[in-house]
Amino acid sequence: MSSQGPSEQELRAAYEAELKKLKVEDVLVQTVVSLLNLGGRKAGLAPGTEDERDPNQLRLAIDGARALLPLVEPALGPEARQIRDALSQLQLAFARMAPGATAPSDDAPAGGAQGGGEQAEKTQGPGPAQSSGRLWVPGQ
Repeated sequence: MSSQGPSEQELRAAYEAELKKLKVEDVLVQTVVSLLNLGGRKAGLAPGTEDERDPNQLRLAIDGARALLPLVEPALGPEARQIRDALSQLQLAFARMAPGATAPSDDAPAGGAQGGGEQAEKTQGPGPAQSSGRLWVPGQ
């Protein structure tokens, strides 16, 4: 029977064992990484993907990664910086890709600083970049 491979019951048992070990954080992290990788293709950043450029798909990948990132940053630890850097690269690619379009922007303070003054400045009204129309803000 081993020459035929595992039975359906054995495969199901192995699948169930893997599901027991899996955590939601793992799936979310993998989803963020997948969105960033796919976004890189839709930005045409990888050699040979220039014909795959699609600003709408790139924007969706950026928005999805940005939405999930706060949920997975604690699980990522120091690796979160790499993810944020990759997201920033996609945002820059989007800005270069769509002249006249506004680029998605990461609203997290630079360097992870959490000053109350910075937050107060953000809530007082649009800054110069947003007022000029060059800063993309979700829902606006």
